[in-house]
Amino acid sequence: MKQHRFSIALAIAALPFTLHAQDDELFTVVVTAQKIQSLNATRLGGADLAPLRPATSDTASLLRDIPGVSLYGAGGVSSLPAIHGLADDRLRIKVDGMDLISACGNHMNPPLSYIDPTHVGSINVFAGIAPVSSGGDSIGGTILVNSPAAEFAKAGQGLLLKGAAGAFYRSNGNANGGNLSATIANEKLSMTYSGSTAKADNYTAGGDFKPAGLAAAGRGWLAGDEVGSSMYESTNQSLKFALRHENHLVEFKYGVQDIPVQGWTNQRMDMTGNDSTQLNLRYRGQFDWGALEARAYNEKTRHVMQFGDDKLYWYGSTTAVDGIPCVPSGGTTGCAAGMPMDTQGDNTGVVVKADIILSARDLLRVGGEAQRYRLDDWWDPSGKGMWPNVFWNINNGERDRLALFGEWEAQWNPQWLTQLGLRHETVDMNAGNVQGYNVLSYGADATAFNAKDRKKTDHNLDFTALARYTPDATQTFEAGYAQKTRSPNLYERYAWSTGGMAMRMINMTGDGNGYVGNLDLKPEVAHTLSATADWHDAAKEQWGFKLTPYLTYVDDYIDAARIATTYTSTQYVYLRFVNQSARLYGLDLSGHFPLAKIDGYGSFTATGKLNYVRGKNRTTGDDLYNMMPPNAKLAVVHKLGAWTNTLETELVSAKDQVNAERNEVRTSGYGLIHLRSSYEWKQARFDIGIENLFDKLYKHPLGGAYLGQGKTMSGTIVPWGVTVPGMGRSIYAGVNVKF
Repeated sequence: MKQHRFSIALAIAALPFTLHAQDDELFTVVVTAQKIQSLNATRLGGADLAPLRPATSDTASLLRDIPGVSLYGAGGVSSLPAIHGLADDRLRIKVDGMDLISACGNHMNPPLSYIDPTHVGSINVFAGIAPVSSGGDSIGGTILVNSPAAEFAKAGQGLLLKGAAGAFYRSNGNANGGNLSATIANEKLSMTYSGSTAKADNYTAGGDFKPAGLAAAGRGWLAGDEVGSSMYESTNQSLKFALRHENHLVEFKYGVQDIPVQGWTNQRMDMTGNDSTQLNLRYRGQFDWGALEARAYNEKTRHVMQFGDDKLYWYGSTTAVDGIPCVPSGGTTGCAAGMPMDTQGDNTGVVVKADIILSARDLLRVGGEAQRYRLDDWWDPSGKGMWPNVFWNINNGERDRLALFGEWEAQWNPQWLTQLGLRHETVDMNAGNVQGYNVLSYGADATAFNAKDRKKTDHNLDFTALARYTPDATQTFEAGYAQKTRSPNLYERYAWSTGGMAMRMINMTGDGNGYVGNLDLKPEVAHTLSATADWHDAAKEQWGFKLTPYLTYVDDYIDAARIATTYTSTQYVYLRFVNQSARLYGLDLSGHFPLAKIDGYGSFTATGKLNYVRGKNRTTGDDLYNMMPPNAKLAVVHKLGAWTNTLETELVSAKDQVNAERNEVRTSGYGLIHLRSSYEWKQARFDIGIENLFDKLYKHPLGGAYLGQGKTMSGTIVPWGVTVPGMGRSIYAGVNVKF
């Protein structure tokens, strides 16, 4: 058993005086100046999250019903959220206040993969105009995910003892898991343990998934409609300590993650290990003048990629490969040479910010952040052509950020509120010398890279302006402008090899292509205009309708250009990251209204949302990659006492506007039906549902290229044009009991 599995127990002995709590709910700064909650910001609390958890082990999928949000396909616990067509590093994503960074050339360990859905207490999503105080180094929205707030005993209550336990099962992929949390606290001190585990086999697609080309390419040995490399296993544990005194709170969280395996349907490799350790210390205090918050954190990641079983073997081969005999189950022979890839990341950050009450009208927020990130990415030699040296993809990669910001909020009168923010960031990047497996194949690229000046410094400026007008209790209007800036990540700047095999290992979008970095990349600068109109009943309980149009221009947008012109329109290609310019625009609609209320039969409410985004490369005229086509969700929610039942229709248009430079594949439109039901009884909650009721075969527009089985490292044998199929019918059930 791995040593860190004992670290929870060791932490109790080693840190009896350290403290933890989560979220700002323990402290509410009482001010007469009203803090703005943007209309295009969405908050999900416990009641919103409870019905979503049993159906998923992927925290990012908890965002699936938020207007403007879509999800890139990835591993079973690691999908990537996109807001208004901007995804991954273009978003600012914080988990318990930590700016986590994906330590992988395929971005297999994105920030939201480090917290299990059962550990999430609240989510705040800023789609569009995100305040500068919510983070920088991004051009899209902001996602803030927090674990539940620490709890203390009430005055005179004595010792507080409480906990919760839950379990789930999902039929498709035989997914199962459980969670446990326990709290012991008095009025001053609180300690909470949280643990969860989730495991699944490969899922099966709906309908009949037997695309042409798989068998011919030696990739058809998987049974039935099984989708290769979609299995996963994940364990997350944490200890949280908190100490409060009057208006002051100190908290400490120690967390560990172990993912021994996570298959990847749209990457040529699988995750065969991801171990993370997180330390998170925070102080928050309330004073007569406002509030002060300080945080320090460290996160260490050890990440390993290799071929899983679905990619190691392929069907119909009669001879060994590279002299290595291999006999998989089923009696056929044939194997792919192993290719170990290792990554190690070290992420340390400090944040200090203050809310200062200037007057009954004005609130000022000021603060600073510092982040130090180190990354090593190396590949040990193995197999044909991979010898005798260690391949250094990123050697001592450095990415350090230093930020200062100020934000002024003012309520001029009962109708008008404004917010102005300014943020400056300095981003310093560097990387050490590199080498390939051998001089013959990689020497020229390595020599050229090592001879160049790799130290880069960016000075980035963000600015936001937002105004809200509330003429009466049933309508609110908001408009704003934002300039946001993002520096390239380490792979975009420092991935150096133009060798086909090495380039295929740099792919953060799951499109099957290969990429190489560019030392001359400039930061992206986005200019966004957004407006929101919100109509609702006076109590905001019965009905509501929200409309948000937006427009974004991005200077020096980091896109990709082919490094050769000899490709056909039906094959994977090799690309270099380049600065170009882009335009994105779209519209979000969402609403709810009562349908009927019948004595003895409960109430019926209609809900719905519609998202539209369009992205164009202004330099080339090409469509931007991975833009979600128009899509909608319509549902009827029935409530009767402790019962809640939902019938939902999910509608997605065909993806016809695709990126020609990447040979992006079109997908057809589809419609899915989902059923959900929940019942709450005393301290227990029961959930049951059916996803994809009619077992429809569909290809999610952002699912990527299907690379889930067979000899996926080959540049020619992998069939182009096969996209990842969505999950077929799945019946799920979950139970959660509080005690």
